[in-house]
Amino acid sequence: MYYTGKAAPAEARTTTLNEELGQIEYVFSDKTGTLTQNIMTFKKCSVNGRIYGEICDDPVHKKVITKEKEAVRFSGQAPAEGSFEFCDHSLMESVKLGDAKVHEFFRLLALCHTVMSEEDHSGKLIYQVQSPDEGALVTAARNCGFIFKSRTPETITIEEMGTLVTYQLLAFLDFNNIRKRMSVIVRNPAGQIKLYSKGADTILFERLHPSSEALLSVTSDHLSEFAGEGLRTLAIAYRDLDEKYFREWHQMLQTASAATHERDDRVSGLYEEIERDLTLLGATAIEDKLQEGVIETIASLSVANIKIWVLTGDKQGNLKIDDDDDDDETAINIGYACTLLTEDMNDVFVIAGNTVGEVREELRKAKGSLFGQNSSVLSGHAACEKQQQLELVSVGEDTVTVTGDYALVINGHSLAHALESDVKNDLLELACLCKAVICCRVTPLQKAQVVELVRKRRNAVTLAIGDGANDVSMIKTAHIGVGISGQEGLQAVLASDYSFAQFRYLQRLLLVHGRWSYFRMCKFLCYFFYKNFAFTLVHFWFGFFCGFSAQTVYDQWFVTLFNIVYTSLPVLAMGIFDQDVSDQNSMDCPQLYEPGQLNLLFNKRKFFICVAHGIYTSLALFFIPYGAFYSTAGEDGQHVADYQSFAVTMATSLVIVVSVQIALDTSYWTVINHVFIWGSIATYFSILFTMHSNGIFEMFPSQFPFVGNVWHSLTQKCVWLVILLTTVASIMPVVAFRFLKMDLHPALTDQGSFIHPTSVRLKLWISAEAPKAILDWTLIHLMHELSTMPSSETAEPSVGQSLLRRSVVAGIRTWESGSLPAP
Repeated sequence: MYYTGKAAPAEARTTTLNEELGQIEYVFSDKTGTLTQNIMTFKKCSVNGRIYGEICDDPVHKKVITKEKEAVRFSGQAPAEGSFEFCDHSLMESVKLGDAKVHEFFRLLALCHTVMSEEDHSGKLIYQVQSPDEGALVTAARNCGFIFKSRTPETITIEEMGTLVTYQLLAFLDFNNIRKRMSVIVRNPAGQIKLYSKGADTILFERLHPSSEALLSVTSDHLSEFAGEGLRTLAIAYRDLDEKYFREWHQMLQTASAATHERDDRVSGLYEEIERDLTLLGATAIEDKLQEGVIETIASLSVANIKIWVLTGDKQGNLKIDDDDDDDETAINIGYACTLLTEDMNDVFVIAGNTVGEVREELRKAKGSLFGQNSSVLSGHAACEKQQQLELVSVGEDTVTVTGDYALVINGHSLAHALESDVKNDLLELACLCKAVICCRVTPLQKAQVVELVRKRRNAVTLAIGDGANDVSMIKTAHIGVGISGQEGLQAVLASDYSFAQFRYLQRLLLVHGRWSYFRMCKFLCYFFYKNFAFTLVHFWFGFFCGFSAQTVYDQWFVTLFNIVYTSLPVLAMGIFDQDVSDQNSMDCPQLYEPGQLNLLFNKRKFFICVAHGIYTSLALFFIPYGAFYSTAGEDGQHVADYQSFAVTMATSLVIVVSVQIALDTSYWTVINHVFIWGSIATYFSILFTMHSNGIFEMFPSQFPFVGNVWHSLTQKCVWLVILLTTVASIMPVVAFRFLKMDLHPALTDQGSFIHPTSVRLKLWISAEAPKAILDWTLIHLMHELSTMPSSETAEPSVGQSLLRRSVVAGIRTWESGSLPAP
């Protein structure tokens, strides 16, 4: 979990939540910088109704490039960014030909931002950006001849096609999560006042002048295409302002800014007033690639029955599937790119209502479709593909499970209505029955509200993961918060419980460390209760023979040292080092994670089993020596049934029994385990003989009066036979029970063949690190295995096959996206 790219190790910022990592049911993830690299690249743009950039021919996936294009070289622009690549020469031709709209487009990108510039020692222009998006847009403008040079509180200087131009900065209307846009008002050298604005298309489109209606329709189609390719989009617009109108507005803004009452509301109202009647210029599309290992991680977590909800500020994209009504099939392409959404899903429910009533109706319609009450709503593609009906299985009062895979997509506007008190139950019920949930265009507050809703209503252990300041509220609301140390600072890391540099490390954090922690804690508790019940209840049985006089059956020093010295270190070693399967097997078989989600390893039933086990052991510890010593003489013809000999025999039997028991419970042996377990027995005998020696008696005669008793007792063969009989009677039922359980009802960890033999080759193929010959052979072999797997309708696939099926589909989708060499 150490990321060499940034020399960033994983960090545990808390030590109290380790076992909860093994019980996660819901993962809430940000997208940008968490699932993606947050390294933005300007890929496409739409200017005045024309698309510039790479054109995809696939109408479904919108992401396979049919042919390679030579990158446009901006060698004519001396300060151009050498690493910038844009594969459409027509854009540069439009710039050189002096297209007014294209010039205005890039002029806006060079002026409307918060970037700061500086020069290094060699005179090269360097940009300091708060957001990678802004950096990509300013860099694009720079490479197209509109170079942002510098800014002061009153001016912005840019170089337009080789000519320095200074604009007077009149007002800056900053971005926030409510406005979802930013604007600048500048005066150009000709004296014209212009407002330049960029932001979410859903926001800017509501503020356009009616004259932009025709261009709006075309640009909307382009935006849908961009979003379908998984690109981040922004709309671009401007407005010419009248001098008189601006002065009046600016005077009102100064008055509102100086107000002491409702200042923010008044300022926001003035922003709304001037950001209207805009003229649409076009839109930008920025690519943010997936991080390495995201596809495999999401696939593994899905197999582990962990539901992943993506809460993102990005817009929805249109993805048409064969259906009678294409408009009902809408999803985020990033979900398909990381296999969170797949073509094999029965249905993808899209909630896009604009009122509370519409949202409620769409949610209930989706539930009716999912429950099989309205089969006409189901996708014809899904019905043809699956050829199955929904089967409802009640597993609890409030929990229903359905067969088949479903997904829910909801935008921020509809989510705001859905989170109202009388609708949130419908939202939660539908969302929890879906395999994947994607919330688009959501605010940081809405992210926290969604997490809080699931945490309180479902009583499930939740995990939130993000990388930016807008994810802090979500991270703090979840049971466990994970921060990604990415491009957006350390706010998320500082607010988190665990932090690392890449999303793929979440797989190891949960499936390995989380599962081991839960497994160890449960074994620790079971053994702790068992040994203490076995130790304590012996006093209860002894009370029937001593008249309940409060006389202890053990020596007082044994009572003091039993939990402190004799049995503390072995259980500590088990709680730290034990593991039922290796880390690689835990990763290859995500189903092993499910017992933690169902709380199977420690619950009321397990507790009472531990109590019953302790009671049985205490009965054996007391009554076997009692019956053996009753009217029994030693080898010297004298009775061995004195109080102290009886106590030594039971104490020795107890230490040996609990030590053998923890040896049986230990699944993973280390040198430390051996030293602690067998060393504890040796320590017991060392202390026992010391306390009954002449030397200690001479120093503390009142504290250690039973001189020589141990030597007298433990030299009798009958005493050792009693200890052996007690140990066998206490341990053998446990051994027999575990043997029969393993033979008749083996758990996943008991099965030696649950790891599919091609798992290593599969990982090699997906990572694209093998030579092409190996890739060719692996693809053919994996496809053959996939074709021979039993279908879910006819047989239950094995654990390894289930993992392989899901992973192969993920690998094929990755290959189709063009990120892997095709065999």
